[in-house]
Amino acid sequence: MSPPTEPPADPPAAPAPPAPGRAGGGGARVLIVDDDPLVRAGLMLMLDGAAAITVVGQAGDGAHALRAVDTHHPDVVLMDLRMPVMDGLGATRRLRARPHPPEVIVLTTFDTDDNVLAALRAGAGGFLLKDAPPARIVEAVLRVAAGEPILAPAVTRRLLERTTADAALHARARTALADLTPRERDVALGVGRGHTNAEIAADLHLTVATVKANITRVLTRLALTNRTQIALLVHDAGQL
Repeated sequence: MSPPTEPPADPPAAPAPPAPGRAGGGGARVLIVDDDPLVRAGLMLMLDGAAAITVVGQAGDGAHALRAVDTHHPDVVLMDLRMPVMDGLGATRRLRARPHPPEVIVLTTFDTDDNVLAALRAGAGGFLLKDAPPARIVEAVLRVAAGEPILAPAVTRRLLERTTADAALHARARTALADLTPRERDVALGVGRGHTNAEIAADLHLTVATVKANITRVLTRLALTNRTQIALLVHDAGQL
């Protein structure tokens, strides 16, 4: 009598998406989005040479970027603003509206891009000039991957000065800040001034953990997605 036949083994499970911030032992997985192949190639060479960064893919427009995020699960998307099919602003809005979205850094030539502020309001974690030094771009990617916005004070001031005053926006921002507790409001003001968690903690005589907890509460209470949006709200309220 023949021995019983062993049941076929189950097929191997599909690999889970990589955990955010795990590439290279704690580094950042990056997707490059730009309609210029030469820009993409230059950024890829620059970033893939950094020890803590892995470039996982690239895309030539915003629509392709949305699909590439589903495929590659990046921690950070370097997003050009002016592209065909779907521009970077639309892609940023759609990405940041997703559950557990990647961080987005917008790429701009600054003087010709009027949508940078809109991208920050849509949830981008910061912006970079396309002619920024390589070390600055690497630093920016790692900082945004770690949850810190890129808010260079001089450039941010210049950008915000390009916007026109909006009384309704000002009123809404002041009302939102007024809904916070005094401690949450003080922490939000520190974020708006571009201070790090450690600097805010020292100024307010708090622990860094307490500052982080208050930032989380501010984000939840005001339905914001990152520190950059807190900073913009503080600016809109005229508190800088």
